[in-house]
Amino acid sequence: MTTQSTDGKVALVTGANKGIGHAIAEGLAARGMTVLLAARNPELGEKAAAAMRDAGHDVRFVRLDVTDDASVRDAAGAVAAAPGRLDVLVNNAGISGGPRDLPSEADLDRVRRLFDTNLFGVMRVTNALLPLLRRSPAGRIVNVSSGTGSLAHMTDPDHYFWNLGAAAAYPVSKTALNMLTVQYAKQLRDTGVLVNAVAPGACATDFALEHIRAGRTITRTAEEGAAIAIRMATLPDGGPTGGFFDDDGPVPW
Repeated sequence: MTTQSTDGKVALVTGANKGIGHAIAEGLAARGMTVLLAARNPELGEKAAAAMRDAGHDVRFVRLDVTDDASVRDAAGAVAAAPGRLDVLVNNAGISGGPRDLPSEADLDRVRRLFDTNLFGVMRVTNALLPLLRRSPAGRIVNVSSGTGSLAHMTDPDHYFWNLGAAAAYPVSKTALNMLTVQYAKQLRDTGVLVNAVAPGACATDFALEHIRAGRTITRTAEEGAAIAIRMATLPDGGPTGGFFDDDGPVPW
């Protein structure tokens, strides 16, 4: 899978002050993009952006809480004002929801909060920034999903997900995000904006420590997890859209 030239392009990455989002932002910046590092916490976000600037990259902090309409609106306005363009949007911000809930025992308020970030937050941010992405000659939207969102893997007795405990929130939100990805791709397929979902795999990040079952050893780095998102963010014209990908290629729905 080839990539396009990234010089002069602008990317916004949500949830980018740490973990996989941070690695995505750093990887795109290293490829010559101006990166808008979006995060809820101004102190942590600006600190992460400053470190990347110290490394010689053009990285700017944008305060953005994907669950807050006003925050998203303000961030979109700031991007429209300066730098005034957007070529890549990586919807990385997500929460694990903490301990797994059996569907029959789920705390619905907690499930709603998780969906507000993992699904509705993607819609808020994408819709607010879509006018800028439509004006890009090569708009790209990458939704950071999870292999646990694959219905095929979850229902395959030969796949290790078969043995994961039932959970009402996180994997369900990622399956919904995959379908949302398809619907955006359908809407935008005649515009040149490519929309895809990616499964970065379980990486040794704070997020994984919250979400992955205790006792499982994780050696995959955030940089390794970020690679597929970077690849889909830099797809050439005519690349795939409406797909779900990991390092090995398409992930079955």
